[in-house]
Amino acid sequence: MDTIFALASARGKAGVAVVRISGPHAFSAARQMAGSLPPVRNAGLRKLRTTDGTILDEALVICFDSGASFTGEDVVELQLHGSSAVERGVLSALSRIPNLRLAEPGEFTRRALENECLDLAQVEGLADLLDAETEAQRRQAFAVLSGALGDTAEGWRRDLIRAAALLEATIDFADEDVPVDVSPEVNALLDDVLTKLRKETLGTRIAERIRDGFEVAIVGRPNAGKSTLLNALAGRDAAITSEIAGTTRDVIEVQMELAGLAVTVLDTAGLRKATDEIEAIGVERALTRAQAADLRVFLLDSAQDELLMQPRDDDIVVYGKADLSASAGFSVSGRTGQGVDELINRIASVLERRVQGAGIATRERHRVAMTGALAALEDARIEIQHGPERAEFAAEEIRTAIRALDSLVGRVDVEHLLDEIFASFCLGK
Repeated sequence: MDTIFALASARGKAGVAVVRISGPHAFSAARQMAGSLPPVRNAGLRKLRTTDGTILDEALVICFDSGASFTGEDVVELQLHGSSAVERGVLSALSRIPNLRLAEPGEFTRRALENECLDLAQVEGLADLLDAETEAQRRQAFAVLSGALGDTAEGWRRDLIRAAALLEATIDFADEDVPVDVSPEVNALLDDVLTKLRKETLGTRIAERIRDGFEVAIVGRPNAGKSTLLNALAGRDAAITSEIAGTTRDVIEVQMELAGLAVTVLDTAGLRKATDEIEAIGVERALTRAQAADLRVFLLDSAQDELLMQPRDDDIVVYGKADLSASAGFSVSGRTGQGVDELINRIASVLERRVQGAGIATRERHRVAMTGALAALEDARIEIQHGPERAEFAAEEIRTAIRALDSLVGRVDVEHLLDEIFASFCLGK
């Protein structure tokens, strides 16, 4: 096993820079530079030197022995003064030590997975945590990183193993008079797992939106003030505004944070029967994006407005250009800001309600695995209803569900995913 090293903090000028070394030669390499090492899990101030004795920096050195480190191997962290020159000097010195090499992207985390310090879901949680930009994304990613999904899947797996064992016992003793009917306990175990799996699978869609961001589309007739409202929400001139109807021909996107959630607000072309080919394309794109959005804000001129689509449950209907004319309903003005804060609160309220239904699983891969487990367990329930003579088929369906859940945490069927997952990590992770 190679010993690897890399800068674990961001490049550039900073108060502190961290260099991480992991592998069987980590301690000996650090000892060559620092002279001596502090006790494990204790910080020690040491002068770092090159092989010819030149002092590179005075740094804090922390050692973690195998089994008690992030990677599961011997690890040394060098906490340096955060200048580019110091970083380059230390990395260059490490590269000249035998048996050491620069880490590949994500290699530290990959070793943590291989050494069973993290499961695959936790690795994905770490990737999401590094990418988190909002409070909701941070909370969700940290829950996955902490092992919540793995713990949940392990509970399901334990119950399914019990159910399969009960069925297999009836198979083993099929020629004997077995006085105990195991089907009530097996059915109870399967029903409990099925209920929890269905709930978690439904919550995956919302969890994915928290991770990737919600889309909110502003829709309305041409010249209803959609672009002006978008600029007011964004706090800048993100869209061109004009008194000429049909100015917006394509979908304009602005990313922002509302109530700790990542939100992309879409300014769409005005919805009307197009008068030319280019506008028709814009209207078609507007309808497609608006229908696919998580929430729509209908900006109306009057109650008599006829649009090419109708509001759904939770969609927000608001009257525009409140600075020019009064309306009996809720109204806003992107030009003066009237009602904009209230609109933001209403959007946030709708999205916050939806977030309450979010599950622990956050990715399409997780949803597919759980859907596969659900299908297998439903087939198992059918087999059980046909009586003891179908117990072998029911047990096999349960084992299929267990394998599907094993793929959640990386026990099976994930090798083809690893390179793609770890390629998104930086060198120091």
